[in-house]
Amino acid sequence: MQYRPLGRSPLSIAPLVFGGNVFGWSVDEARAFELLDAFVDGGGNLVDTADVYPAWVPGNRGGESEAIIGKWLQKSGKRDRVLIATKVAKWDQHPGLSPINIRAAVEGSLQRLKTDRIDLYFAHQDDASVPMHETLGEFARLIGEGKLRAIGASNFSADRTVEALAVSKAYGLPRYECLQPEYNLVARAGYETELEPLVREQELGVTCYYALASGFLSGKYRSAADLAKSSARGGAAKRFLNPHGLAVLVALDDIAAAHKATPAQVALAWLIARPSVTAPIASATSVAQLQELLGAMQLNLGGEEIAALDRASAS
Repeated sequence: MQYRPLGRSPLSIAPLVFGGNVFGWSVDEARAFELLDAFVDGGGNLVDTADVYPAWVPGNRGGESEAIIGKWLQKSGKRDRVLIATKVAKWDQHPGLSPINIRAAVEGSLQRLKTDRIDLYFAHQDDASVPMHETLGEFARLIGEGKLRAIGASNFSADRTVEALAVSKAYGLPRYECLQPEYNLVARAGYETELEPLVREQELGVTCYYALASGFLSGKYRSAADLAKSSARGGAAKRFLNPHGLAVLVALDDIAAAHKATPAQVALAWLIARPSVTAPIASATSVAQLQELLGAMQLNLGGEEIAALDRASAS
């Protein structure tokens, strides 16, 4: 497995990240353990979660995903084989990016994860009510204490990312080393227009979410009737069920057939091949599904195939 540097941080990651948002939602603890074991055994090394995951599930409070990962870390003994990414700011228990909130959120995440360090810690969303030097200053203290190794920004605009990088430089504070935007074959414009030039200029890492567009790019949803196949994902995939989205599926089908691969593998391989992307995030609910996704790391697309996908997905 060829690992990739994450920005200018000390971290290197495999070209596919496991999304832990499904733990405590569509994946129970026992299945989560199986998936995490299979992910690490298949060459993966970064697991992405957040303190808020999955608070949207009836009966949940939030923190369930971290707790499941923590139990797996304790039981498996694989802490030194994986990197853990989690986030702060979106959970109503620890909202925003004030120093006092960040510290409380980090301590809570460490406790649930049953670990002494978080490898990659994201500001889950921007918080303009807090001066950036205060937010970054608290991250610096936590890095100094060994509780965080690197920091990232999720759902930040390009302008605010530029501002954060300038503050880091001016105050001698750690910088956001990784961005986490939405990016996939049917949602390209926002990232490519606003963030990608900055990513390349500043040598930032990128772990993009919705890599399979809520499952749409797996080819599972091709008609309105198909949306009922998944109560969890069908509604979110509906926005891509249009002529543009269907044209992308046709291109994926053609390339998948040529490689004896699946549309999901091709969609992930396209992201993996993007020079500015460190690794897409994808989740799975079965070991078979995970094995399919891991196969994307071994799928090398030709230049003409990438160009064909670029044309089909251009907005």
